[in-house]
Amino acid sequence: MHNHSLSKFNKIISRFKKARVLVIGDIMLDRFIWGTVSRISPEAPVPVVWSKSESFMPGGAANVANNIRVLGAKAYMCGVVGDDEEGRAIISELVKNKIDSKGIVVDKTRPTVNKTRIIAHHQQVVRIDKESDDLVSYSIVKKILKFARERIDDIDAIIIEDYGKGLIVPQLIKELISIAKKHKKIIMVDPKENHLNFYKGITAMTPNRKEAEITSGIVIKNENSLKKAGRKLLQHLRAEAVLVTLGEDGMALFRKKGDFVHIHTVAQEVYDVSGAGDTVIATFALSKASGADMVEAAHISNIAAGIVVGKLGIATCNAKELESHLSQIYKYGPKRKKVTYPSDSIFKDHKRSR
Repeated sequence: MHNHSLSKFNKIISRFKKARVLVIGDIMLDRFIWGTVSRISPEAPVPVVWSKSESFMPGGAANVANNIRVLGAKAYMCGVVGDDEEGRAIISELVKNKIDSKGIVVDKTRPTVNKTRIIAHHQQVVRIDKESDDLVSYSIVKKILKFARERIDDIDAIIIEDYGKGLIVPQLIKELISIAKKHKKIIMVDPKENHLNFYKGITAMTPNRKEAEITSGIVIKNENSLKKAGRKLLQHLRAEAVLVTLGEDGMALFRKKGDFVHIHTVAQEVYDVSGAGDTVIATFALSKASGADMVEAAHISNIAAGIVVGKLGIATCNAKELESHLSQIYKYGPKRKKVTYPSDSIFKDHKRSR
């Protein structure tokens, strides 16, 4: 990282406020019910949660748009919600956060994807999901493509956030890649494992280790198998880069032009990995749109991820935090936990989450 000057990184971050990013993907509502448990139900062997408070926040692709906005850039959100209370709550929250929500289509035939987590004493007791697994209709695809075409001259990058909830269909991706290429715009994808063939011709993809294994068909046991998986994905996608996130083992960057780069984590403490993948793709795309090369963009997104996993809940980081952490790293070196692995087994098994 010290091969790149601190002033260059700060210059890239300072340009965030001029960047404009269109996020297209599966929008969700993350709802939390907070309570306490003092007894087991007499009706079944389950805890009785006494609800004390409730909170909610836009999740999925909407969390990526929120990351973009918090980092200082302009975010446009494009996706689908249902004609329901949850959909209205998401749009209201996005507007409040100064995120352009005009690209959100209301579909009366499906519910808003909604994940309700019941939490007692800081432990998740149960999660209740409400969603439709039907693919969106062609009329919805047409509306989203119309919005993308209308906004393409106003934006620097497109992020496709694919959670496999029905929006990201082959025709939509094919047209979006065509629009982005025609107008020379960055297009990046946070992938769903079984949609790999949709993404050919994108700028970059940011799979986690599990997604990289499934999409490449290669089990990542060590650096050698990681390199095989990354290069296979790069070749298959005909992309400029693939950035594989590896949890506590950092990130691996594969480039069409350039060598493999392993970037070590800078996280000091890991409290919660929720939403870290959203932060990675938001910062990676934003850095690239602000003049960074792929290696610089990967380093900046790695620092952003290190900041958010050190916070509880689905968190974000802002430009000032990024600049502060960069300054600390250049002054004192990364203060990550020192863990020694055998040279070829830095990819030991551990829990990974999205």
